[in-house]
Amino acid sequence: MTDAVALARDLLRCNSVTPADGGALGVVERALKAAGFVTHRVTFSEPGTADVDNLYARIGSGAPHLCFAGHTDVVPPGDEAAWSHDPFAGNTTDGMMYGRGAVDMKGAIACALAATLGYLKDHGGRPAGSISFLITGDEEGIAVNGTVKLLQWAAARGETFDHCLVGEPSNVAELGDCIKVGRRGSLNGTLIVDGTQGHVAYPQRADNPIPGIAALIAALGAEPLDAGSAHFDASHLEFTSVDVGNAAVNVIPAHARARFNIRYNDHHTQDSLKELIESRAAKAAGSRIRWRIDWMPSNADVFLTQPGPFTDLVAAAIAEITGRAPEMNTKGGTSDARFISRYCPVLEFGLIGQTMHQVDERVAVSDLDKLTRIYRGVLERYFAR
Repeated sequence: MTDAVALARDLLRCNSVTPADGGALGVVERALKAAGFVTHRVTFSEPGTADVDNLYARIGSGAPHLCFAGHTDVVPPGDEAAWSHDPFAGNTTDGMMYGRGAVDMKGAIACALAATLGYLKDHGGRPAGSISFLITGDEEGIAVNGTVKLLQWAAARGETFDHCLVGEPSNVAELGDCIKVGRRGSLNGTLIVDGTQGHVAYPQRADNPIPGIAALIAALGAEPLDAGSAHFDASHLEFTSVDVGNAAVNVIPAHARARFNIRYNDHHTQDSLKELIESRAAKAAGSRIRWRIDWMPSNADVFLTQPGPFTDLVAAAIAEITGRAPEMNTKGGTSDARFISRYCPVLEFGLIGQTMHQVDERVAVSDLDKLTRIYRGVLERYFAR
C-alpha cells in the first residue's frame, strides 16, 4: 500500500464523476485503516442537491497536526471515443498513466497516501503528533456538501489543525515550479436593464434596454478595479453573456441581462466590491437607465497564507527532490483551500496541471514517484521540528 502508482491506478479505475463516489473513498479508507487510522465516512445533504460522501481519517492525538486534503471526484471525461485510453482504466503507456483525475487530483492523493504509509512504517506506526486526511467528493461540483461541511463537522468534534497541504495540481510546467499560497476570490452577478416592450416601427412608444446595457457594460469595463497587490494580480471583471430573450426581429425587448464574474484580490471584500461596482453603474446610468444587479451567493473568498516556517518547510522538501525553488503563486481559479484557510494555514502543492480536465489527462509515473518523495520529505521535516 506504499506504492503510489498502484494506488493511483486503483483510484483512476473508480468512476467518480462528481458527485458520485464510484468506490474511490473506499480505496483511500482501506489503505488508511490498515495503517491504524481512525476513519469516518460522513454524508452531507442540502435541499435540491445530491448527497455527497466524504472521508475524514486521523492517526495520533497530539500536536502538531498536519492534514492532507483533497478530492476524489472528477469532471466528466467528455467524448470517451476521443481518448487514446479508457478514462477509467488507469492504463500506463510509455511512462505515462492515463485517466480522468490523474493530475486533478487522484494522483496526488495516491502520493500523499504512499508517503504517509511509508513514513509510519519507518517510524513505529505513529507520528510525533497527528496526521489526518480530509477527502471530499464534491470539489468539482457545487462544493456545498463537501469540504466546507466536513470541516464544520470536524470542528464540532473538537478537531483542530495546525497546517494543511492540498494536492491540487499547482505546478505549471515542471514538478516543483510552483506552490499555491493563496487564491483570488470569485463573485458572480447579473446586470439587468429594464425597458418597455414595443413595436420596432414605433420606438417612441417603447424604451429599448439594449443601448442602456451596452453603455453600462462599457462603463464597468472601462476602469481597472485596482492595480494588484503584493501577492495578487489586479482584480478583473469579465462579462460572460448578454441576453434579451427576444426571438422576434420586430419587437423591442422589455429587459436585457448581462452575466459577469469578478476575480478579486485582497484589496476587496465581497461587500466592498459590490459597493464599488454598483456605484460605478449608478454613475454611468444617471437618471436615464433603469438598472439593477442580482448578486449570486459566493463562498469563494480571497485568502493568503503568509510566508513563514511552513512555507519554508514545504519549499525545502520540494527543492531537495527537484532542485527547484518553487514560486509562491496565487494565480488560477478557486479550490477547497478557501474553506480550509478559515481553520489553519494551507498550501497547495500537487502535480503538473497541463492536462487537467482535458481528453487524455495523464501524469508521468516518474512524477508520482517524485511527489511521493516530496510529501515524505514534508512529513520528515514537519515532525522533526
